[in-house]
Amino acid sequence: MELSLAHPAIKAFVCGSFSGTCSTLLFQPLDLVKTRLQTLQSGVQPGSGRVGMTAVLLSVVRTERLLGLWKGISPSFARTIPGVGLYFSTYYSLKNHFFQDGSPGPLQAVLLGGGARTVAGVLMLPVTVIKTRFECGRYSYGSVTGALRSVCQTEGPAALFSGLMATLLRDVPFSGIYVMFYSQTKASLPTEISSSASAPLANFSCGILAGILASLITQPADVVKTHVQVNPQLRTLEAMRNIYMEHRLQGFFRGAVPRALRRTMMAAMAWTVYEEMMARFGLKS
Repeated sequence: MELSLAHPAIKAFVCGSFSGTCSTLLFQPLDLVKTRLQTLQSGVQPGSGRVGMTAVLLSVVRTERLLGLWKGISPSFARTIPGVGLYFSTYYSLKNHFFQDGSPGPLQAVLLGGGARTVAGVLMLPVTVIKTRFECGRYSYGSVTGALRSVCQTEGPAALFSGLMATLLRDVPFSGIYVMFYSQTKASLPTEISSSASAPLANFSCGILAGILASLITQPADVVKTHVQVNPQLRTLEAMRNIYMEHRLQGFFRGAVPRALRRTMMAAMAWTVYEEMMARFGLKS
């Protein structure tokens, strides 16, 4: 069956998957650096120099070569291709079911974004756990399927859902806040811009602003999520306590710069590509 004849939700899934593929391939190095920063902090000795984004980046290139920056790209693809597709198809379905006759307001936008992210986040959590372990450098998995098999055999299937609470506390608010800021800033654009050839660039700029705000608000939950998934014996509250006891409040913002860069650019690109592809199909995103 041709894609043009497919159900609109299927089209939204395809558009979302393609946009997620593009953004993941470009910004994977930032995700790896963010993960390394967050998992290195427990090994930093008191009084030692602060390990920053540039130091980690150079260390990876020195020890693992340039391609080392794309370590974990396989599980990232395994997560984002279906995950972003699920997110956008769920978002499209919810929006068209509840808001056929108008645009959602700020609160409705938060609920739409959060609801879509909850569905995608829960379904894709096992692959997210494997991706985090690939990137942290502590595990020597050969493949995504091998990693899944190893975790199930040595730690049990429940380990694939470690960090569920921290993941939802990070991703659901991020998506809700992002969609709210993105939709409101887009709605405030003058008509001559939103209907011109420069509309994709304007939308991308709106996405960057929304991404920065949402990333900063949800950064502490991201640090906790990473610690729980790398150390599955930790519970969410224990991870929060350990981070605070070792590094105080600044520990919750370790890796904030690479994460803000990556999440902002990925989200802005994903939404821009998604909306342009949906427009090609003659669908309102």
